[in-house]
Amino acid sequence: MGTDRPARVVTGYGPSHIRVGETEIGTSVIVTADAVVPWPVATVAELTPAGLEPVLALGVEVVLLATGARQAWPDPAVIAHAAGRRVGIEVMEIGAACRTFNVLVADRRAVALAALLGTPG
Repeated sequence: MGTDRPARVVTGYGPSHIRVGETEIGTSVIVTADAVVPWPVATVAELTPAGLEPVLALGVEVVLLATGARQAWPDPAVIAHAAGRRVGIEVMEIGAACRTFNVLVADRRAVALAALLGTPG
């Protein structure tokens, strides 16, 4: 995380959107302290190990997988793929994931919020 600008944080959320700073986002997205990256995976059912690659490519230690209004687990192969790369995945509903992301960013942890915003609540 660069020291010349503040980290990105989640300033609001709902079952089908998040707000990063002043920008509201209604499609699946990956957020780190330094980046906001569109993510083409809409639902947890669509998430595959290959679909997780854009998240893992960011060099994070932990991924907070936000699955909408309810916690929904991805295929075990997705979790195993991340573990094989020494990256932990925490599966959470959107609110818990956003709040945890902000805490970990403030602690300068290498974290990504992977928000599946096409997941029905």
